[in-house]
Amino acid sequence: MKTVTLIGKPGCHLCDDARAVVSEVCAQLGAHWEEKDITRDEELYRRYWEQIPVVLVDGAQHDFWRVDPRRLRAALEG
Repeated sequence: MKTVTLIGKPGCHLCDDARAVVSEVCAQLGAHWEEKDITRDEELYRRYWEQIPVVLVDGAQHDFWRVDPRRLRAALEG
């Protein structure tokens, strides 16, 4: 089973939108997902600050800013 990681920060409206998509797609497919806050991790902050929200699938960057549910579903099913 693949793991989806959503990297964002509190108060980010794009992060809220991404969370809704990730949550829905993962629930439909039974996939595990987690969320990480860049304000609590210096490495994530340095790496992704200008791209949040960022979605990783099994640790590899999949999307940033906007999450396409069809594209995420395809990545999880493939």
